[in-house]
Parts: sequence; C-alpha cells; structure tokens
Amino acid sequence: MSIIDNRKAFHDYFIEERYEAGLVLEGWEVKAIRAGRANIKEAYIIIRDEEILILGMHITPLSSASTHVRADPTRTRKLLLHAAEIAKLIGKVERAGFTLVPLDLHYSKGRIKATIGLAKGKKQYDKREDEKARDWDRQKARLMRTKI
Repeated sequence: MSIIDNRKAFHDYFIEERYEAGLVLEGWEVKAIRAGRANIKEAYIIIRDEEILILGMHITPLSSASTHVRADPTRTRKLLLHAAEIAKLIGKVERAGFTLVPLDLHYSKGRIKATIGLAKGKKQYDKREDEKARDWDRQKARLMRTKI
C-alpha cells in the first residue's frame, strides 16, 4: 500500500531499475508518515562512505508528538539495503552515470519502506514526447467511448 508517490521523478527521469529499501526513522517520524505528513518530491539520494542516504525528504512533525524531542523535518536519513545491492548501485552511479531517485514510500509487512529507482535523466524533447503520447492515449480513449 503506497503512502506517497513521487510523480515528478517519472517526469524527469527514465527509471531503469527499482529497489526496495528500509528507512532509519525515529518514532515521531513514523507517526507523522502514518498520518500522511511526508513529502519526497524534492528529495534526492546520495552515496557517502558506502552508505546510501536520502536528503531533502520533508516529514512535518505532529503537534501531538512528544515535547522533549527536537524534530528536524529535513534531516538526512539512512537507507537500508543489502551490501551486494549497495555495491551494485555504487558501481552504476559512479561508472555508468545513473542517478538514484526516491519513487515512493509504502508499507511492507507493517514497516515503512522506500522504493528507489536507478534512473537516467530525460532531455526536454523526451518530456515533450511523453506529453504527446499521453495526450494521444487520452484522446483515443475519449474517441472509443463516444463510438460505443
């Protein structure tokens, strides 16, 4: 079950591969995400010291969260993957020119997971081509409905 989708990532990138990663979260963050107060639209993923980190993910704290906790809505959060997956991603990002982008947050067996994508950037003409194809598909569907 998806919590939040990053539709901007599909507009800006060609997604080659997808990986499911765990997140290192604090208690107030889990409560806020369950309440739907997270945003990954401006988030991006970096690799530092053989760790994969997500930056720019904004989680708005709940007003009912504990008062003794200092909530930092945009703190850097670590992503949890197997060592072999991390090594493979590091190789592709550094050698092949790929980018890692967060695609969505979802529940898996009661835990909050992130789907990350190995992506190549789209050029402006690719974005226009996708827009034309989407408009044409919409128009075809409209024509088919009117003929029936």
